[in-house]
Amino acid sequence: MPQSPVVLDTNIFVAAGFNRKSTSAKIMNAVKQGQVRMVWNDATRREIEYIMRRIPPLRAHAIAELFRPEDHFAAATQPEHFAAIPDPDDRKFAALAQAAGAILVSNDEHLLQHQAGLDLTVLTPAAFWKRQSRAAQASGDV
Repeated sequence: MPQSPVVLDTNIFVAAGFNRKSTSAKIMNAVKQGQVRMVWNDATRREIEYIMRRIPPLRAHAIAELFRPEDHFAAATQPEHFAAIPDPDDRKFAALAQAAGAILVSNDEHLLQHQAGLDLTVLTPAAFWKRQSRAAQASGDV
């Protein structure tokens, strides 16, 4: 499967933790295997780790390995430009995806509904996985 820069919303980590056969889990596995490049910054990592620690069944899930130093995005992002997104916690993910030129993968309706005016691509896990699978087939990486 070809490398694809993505920003994974917190809900992808949670969904993968609760259902290891879900599409979210497939995406997380592809990140672990280096087939999908997960871009992150300090703000998104902090939120993801905070939420995972707050959910008892997910506390033990090893996610640190997904935050590869070479995929850390250190440049400035502008979450304030995403005021159209009702949940302020979602704005940091949208800002990172836009700044990094990445696809934002999320199950969050706030992000999915507002993407038309956001200058970024927001996909559900299923839509992203389908796109990845098609790209892999087209390049012969299947």
